Amino acid sequence: MENSQYVILKKEKFNDFISALSKMQKLVAPVTKGYKNYAFEEVTSGNKIALKYIPTILPLKKFFMPQRETLLEFKLDRKSTAEAVVEYEPVTIFGAHTCDLAGIQCLNMVFSERPKDYNYLTRKGKITLIGLECNEYCDEYASCHLVNASFPGGGYDLFFTDLGGYFIVHVNTSSGDDVVTAAGLLDKADTTHINELNLLRDQKRKIFSNEVPIKASLITELFDVTFRARVWKDLEERCLACGNCTNVCPTCYCFDIKDDLDLSLRHGVRYRVWGSCQLEPFARVAGGINFRKDRSARQRHRYYRKFRYPVDRFSRFFCTGCGRCTRTCMASISLKETLNELIKESEDRVWKKWL
Repeated sequence: MENSQYVILKKEKFNDFISALSKMQKLVAPVTKGYKNYAFEEVTSGNKIALKYIPTILPLKKFFMPQRETLLEFKLDRKSTAEAVVEYEPVTIFGAHTCDLAGIQCLNMVFSERPKDYNYLTRKGKITLIGLECNEYCDEYASCHLVNASFPGGGYDLFFTDLGGYFIVHVNTSSGDDVVTAAGLLDKADTTHINELNLLRDQKRKIFSNEVPIKASLITELFDVTFRARVWKDLEERCLACGNCTNVCPTCYCFDIKDDLDLSLRHGVRYRVWGSCQLEPFARVAGGINFRKDRSARQRHRYYRKFRYPVDRFSRFFCTGCGRCTRTCMASISLKETLNELIKESEDRVWKKWL
């Protein structure tokens, strides 16, 4: 690690730093929303920020990909016209955990593919992203280490790590450097600070371990041999098809496009809203045919979209181990339990050496 990339912020200056951030542009950070519930909301003071929290109810994608977003305004008069709309607001996000940072990296890949999603990319360009390291597991639902998301892997402007009396801050982009300069409250890190960070990371490697008894490199092969596993039928009997799991997932990006007309039927807007592969109408096509009518097929599709399909396309998992899907499931379907059941069910002879 190079000292030039790191600065420190003493704890007694934290409130001043947050105040300075909020004056630069809108600032959001994790705040407490009742017992064991947290959400990213606008703040102006460091006193309201939850520095130790389990993943928020909704992931950061709500800032990058709003739940409802206007795309087009149109008029159907004698001369029809349409004007594209890009809704965005400059905002700084403070306190993003590594699982959420990984989720944004996944969305960046998806929306940067051709045809590029300029609404998403424009909004992304207006967001300053500041990460906050988890020094220990947030709770029993997390599986971030399994999917290589327990340590910082880029995708941020600044990254904070709590080292007791101070934060050590990794400056990752020119935007992050601009924030440090504008705040004027951070000092250059020296070798002692870097060594303390290394010690913390060494300790984390002892704390964070595979939450499921399988190597990450073998997960894709697990899904190759369990497409017709019995566990999918078990999930079918339990799943309520409510769509909670996809709504709270940091990497689910399916959406629906709708048009709204006013009473004159001459003016309207086209907008997109979050969709869910767990809802019955999602896979219904012309003629009323539904190629994923059964809940077992929809649940299987969700898991494969996290652990199998994106590996071929993007060379990474689209599960970030945040645990939100398990926490929010009204049927108590657990991602880690499902993976364990898939491991147990497989009887392939090659698979035996992985147990």
